[in-house]
Amino acid sequence: MPTSAIRLVRLTGHLLLALAAVATLGVVFLALIVLTDGAGSGLAAWLTTLGAGAVLAMWRGWRRTWPARLVPFLPVVVAAALTAAVCVPTVPTARRYPPALPFVATQHWSLATGSRVAVYHYPPANAGTRHALPFVYLNGGPVRGISVLDHRFLQLLARQGYDVYTYEQAGGGRSGLLPMGQYTISRSVRDLAAFVDRLGRGKVDILGFSSGGTVLTRALADPGVAAHVHRAIIAEPGPMDGPTARIAGHQGRKSAKGLAPDMAGPRSTQVPRYAVAFGLMRLGLLTPENGLVGQAEGDNAFTAADLGGDTASAYCARDAHRIPAEDTAQNFSFSSAASLRVQQTVKDSPSRAPLLRQSRTPAMLMIAECSSQVRQWETAVLANDPAIQRTQYMPGVGHHMWNGLDGNNDRAAAVITAFLQDKPAPLPNYPTRGEIPAFLRDHE
Repeated sequence: MPTSAIRLVRLTGHLLLALAAVATLGVVFLALIVLTDGAGSGLAAWLTTLGAGAVLAMWRGWRRTWPARLVPFLPVVVAAALTAAVCVPTVPTARRYPPALPFVATQHWSLATGSRVAVYHYPPANAGTRHALPFVYLNGGPVRGISVLDHRFLQLLARQGYDVYTYEQAGGGRSGLLPMGQYTISRSVRDLAAFVDRLGRGKVDILGFSSGGTVLTRALADPGVAAHVHRAIIAEPGPMDGPTARIAGHQGRKSAKGLAPDMAGPRSTQVPRYAVAFGLMRLGLLTPENGLVGQAEGDNAFTAADLGGDTASAYCARDAHRIPAEDTAQNFSFSSAASLRVQQTVKDSPSRAPLLRQSRTPAMLMIAECSSQVRQWETAVLANDPAIQRTQYMPGVGHHMWNGLDGNNDRAAAVITAFLQDKPAPLPNYPTRGEIPAFLRDHE
């Protein structure tokens, strides 16, 4: 073999060994991030990795001549530079709240629970058809700002004579943050009760959407909270408790997930620090209380594009190439860590079915044709709440039923207002409790 070829083989071998060393140190760093739960913004893991790499490099270069002793340190330097990016914040570490919305005033209410929430009020715009009871909207998330798309739907209800109130749950949107350990589904229910009490208008009608539907379902299972609810509309609810969350079920008809173009805009997950933090949290390898990325920094960093296919999953496959802009970049807010924390407390909670079976609050369940929710999450509410008077299976829409497409807002409003006014339902009462087995069997 020619000398030049031998040199090339040796050089390639050295390069591969160096790359392997860099990769090994990277894996060690990530493992230490997990073991230390990101302590010190990741510096504990970084310094330990750097120290271990330096000791190993010194050992490998011990018998070499002086210039050659530095060679084993090159992979350590490269690995240190690459992993350092995980330890350096690129957004403010103090909470940067969204600016005020141009079309509605933001109020801030301090609740008896200690939460400070951002409140929005849409007074009834139609004096001729005003409805006496306040209407309260609980958005999904669970710890997420209210989207502009949702605000438009609430404005539509106000134009139909409803006195509409909504608030961003603690930690979401313009609401104040809580210590991470205080984000629980029980706290969300207590906040709802405190909000209605602070409103001071007696009983209210409530629409709970997605995780807001979970909060409302659990509120109906609490007699003290349910006593303040006149009528309840549970739309596309998440799991109400641990046993429900563990059900292996199916979703509705095909959604746009995997079919819609990627959402445009910057992604925090393209930055090493947040890609590592959010990725490990989603895998359950970092706790929501981790020391790598604080709650405020994580909220500031997370963008709408980071939701990826989650947004597309809220629309039917037929709408894949015309999904509307749900929000503006300035208004969007999502707390990944706090949301995971709330979801975990749902999974850890005992069955609410025995308490829900005692509910007497008139209720309606709304289910979307192309729902991305597990059907058994929805049917569990129907099966266990004897006060559900009607179910409305919404054709042609995904999880986000009021989406501004094809008159869907008007159709959703018609279903809601008919129930609130105790008028005949615009759609068949389907599925009924007796139809649940067939509904699930047919994968509706």
